[in-house]
Amino acid sequence: MTSSPPVSKPAGLSARVLIAIAVTVLAWASAFVVIRGTAPYFTGGALALGRLLVGTLVLGVVVVVGRRWIWPNGREWALILVFGIAWFGAYNVALNIAEHSLDAGTTAMIVNIGPILIALGAGLFLREGIPKWLAIGAGVAFIGVILIGIASGASGFTNGAGILWCLLAALTYAAGVLVQKPVLKRLPNAQVTWMGCTIGALACLPFAGDLARGLSTAPLVGILGVVYLGAIPTALAFSTWAYALSRMPAGQLGVSTYVVPPVAIILALIAFGVVPPVLAIVGGAVCLIGVALSRRKPRVHEPVPTRAESLAE
Repeated sequence: MTSSPPVSKPAGLSARVLIAIAVTVLAWASAFVVIRGTAPYFTGGALALGRLLVGTLVLGVVVVVGRRWIWPNGREWALILVFGIAWFGAYNVALNIAEHSLDAGTTAMIVNIGPILIALGAGLFLREGIPKWLAIGAGVAFIGVILIGIASGASGFTNGAGILWCLLAALTYAAGVLVQKPVLKRLPNAQVTWMGCTIGALACLPFAGDLARGLSTAPLVGILGVVYLGAIPTALAFSTWAYALSRMPAGQLGVSTYVVPPVAIILALIAFGVVPPVLAIVGGAVCLIGVALSRRKPRVHEPVPTRAESLAE
């Protein structure tokens, strides 16, 4: 007797992981809005150091309260060192400097090469593979970012220095994620995030003079902006990111950050009353479609017992 057609069993993420991703995306999107209002008072390096010092303080409290510490081995120390210098340090400095010299559209297009690099790197170095729908989703989402960039008036491709800073931001972002993932297999999320943030702050100490000068001349709103960037997009969002990264493939999580540009557009509309162009709205929708496509997984088929097998049970 012929058996019945197989039943499809989809796999999904837990509610906690989805909430962690949502918090990360919202916080990182808000960072672009706050940087826009804070950057005039601080250099790129000073702004990075200021937010990392705040982030280190906040995360340090979390680690102390949690009282969970696992001493890293030699390999983990090396990976955390690269993670802290690359993502917390170099990425923040490069992104801030790029946004001082390029328009938001050009910056978004170039820096968002990062999630594609993460997907490729995770497939090659973390042995996650590159699933068909992840590749398709990443490509569609990147097209959405390009549309947002064009709508934002991307015009910085003649600025060689700005482009190089953007490329450095994209590379250090991807490198940071790829070296962070293996460490989270054994070490607590909060500990890894605090160590990375602390290392990034130490790497940015050469900008301490610029930060002191900025704090002495910046208005209260500028100083509060630095505190916000350290507490929310850095301490909170990097913690929720680490939580999600420890529970899902790096490539798939990286593509999730393509939701950041459309969310940033909405927040800019709320904060500054900036009505986005129609093409930017279309680009945001394409980003969301791309991320949704990247979530598709091959279905696991389980054979349905035949009538004879059911009766035998």
